Amino acid sequence: MEQRVKGESAPQGGSNDGFAAKEAKLVGDFARLSDWETRYQYIMKIGERRGGLSEEDKTDENLVRGCQSQVWLTARLQEGCVTYSSDSDSAITKGLAALLAGYFSGETPEAILRREPGFLKDIGLDRHLSPTRANGLLAMVRQIKVHALGFLQASGAGDGD
Repeated sequence: MEQRVKGESAPQGGSNDGFAAKEAKLVGDFARLSDWETRYQYIMKIGERRGGLSEEDKTDENLVRGCQSQVWLTARLQEGCVTYSSDSDSAITKGLAALLAGYFSGETPEAILRREPGFLKDIGLDRHLSPTRANGLLAMVRQIKVHALGFLQASGAGDGD
């Protein structure tokens, strides 16, 4: 049985309730923060709390393409749910990657593929990122979904043709 990293969500079974609970918590957490400087500090703390990746996991294969900073993302499937881990060479990007990894972790590949991270707009992050960082965030979401699709295809569930 694999252990979860401190701060990492327990598997939710891929339900919309799992995403809804995570979104409500994130939106509430960000609403309590008074300004964007404090919110950026909070994002960086998320990156610190979720740890990072070992040097062995920081490979070209795990590198997210389309990010200005170096971002690594790994995924594993356990009991039907995906767990993501991430790291970056930039503190804010590490936090953003950890935020997304935590949001999508503990869900089924099917649920991940159906879900867009709408909370990013709800917390105002879409209006407070530079264009290059916003593009990097989209690249991270895309890579998260590529992993989910790979797990789905490997299970044969994506072969409905």
